[in-house]
Amino acid sequence: MSEPSVRIDSWLWAVRVYKTRSAATTAWRAGHVRIGGEKAKASQPVRIGDEIRVRIAGFDRMLVVRQLLTKRVGAPIAALAAEDRTPPRERVALLAVRDRGAGRPTKRERRDIDRLRGRDAVTGYATDDD
Repeated sequence: MSEPSVRIDSWLWAVRVYKTRSAATTAWRAGHVRIGGEKAKASQPVRIGDEIRVRIAGFDRMLVVRQLLTKRVGAPIAALAAEDRTPPRERVALLAVRDRGAGRPTKRERRDIDRLRGRDAVTGYATDDD
């Protein structure tokens, strides 16, 4: 008897990696889904213990299958079905960028820039909120 398995696109949708099954299918068409280091097809079966690498928004998520799901379930159950082994991302500092020739920033834009840079809007000095 063969091991139980589920289609990869269905499993990715069921554990809430993608919002729709068609989005999961589109991801494998673009080559963003790999099972055990090999490119996966939407109909490829996934089994318990398989390592899946999914590229979402420019970052790779590494998941290990712990439970096979074919239907979409609640978030707590979906979290148990997949073990997330994604390494933590490096924090990237946000920079305030204005288009060249955009003119002086408005009062609201200045406050947003100060907040982004961690400065107090009234005094203009850095705050110790970290």
